[in-house]
Amino acid sequence: MAEIRFPNETDTYRKARNKLLESETELRARIERVATERRQLPMGGELKEDYVFEKQVDGETREVKFSQLFKESDKALFIYSYMFSDDMDAACPMCTAILDGLEGQVPHINQNISTAVVAKTDMDRLAAFAKDRRWKNLRLLSSKGNTYNVDYFGELDGDQTTTANVFVRDGD
Repeated sequence: MAEIRFPNETDTYRKARNKLLESETELRARIERVATERRQLPMGGELKEDYVFEKQVDGETREVKFSQLFKESDKALFIYSYMFSDDMDAACPMCTAILDGLEGQVPHINQNISTAVVAKTDMDRLAAFAKDRRWKNLRLLSSKGNTYNVDYFGELDGDQTTTANVFVRDGD
């Protein structure tokens, strides 16, 4: 990389830039080592319960069990805990931005794993918000009637937090 130079750059800049590139390369290698450690983690504990969530289908609110969130062919389920509760005036803007991006990615992600977004707010409120955002791909669920958020760290001390969990189905 030392041969690459921008027009009119100084030797001081190039030396600092090359040092930064070395640091970035070391960081990437560290990230890869951590990713390998993550993949080698043993299975965590069994699910506390078969949580019952609410979802909306064609404008009608229905119940769905956690165990039903897996597509038949999928062993893994990704759940994003969305900071949006009845105690909040509005949904978290950062979470909303993340979900705006996820909206476009979900069709691709769902080719390999099941996905869902869980918020501890009324299902009608969540569905209305999703309609305003023009979200059509995200599977949105209300955890208002269960303890999923508390149990899996989407809520700490009564405050909503954002987290993502991956669950693996092993048999039934």
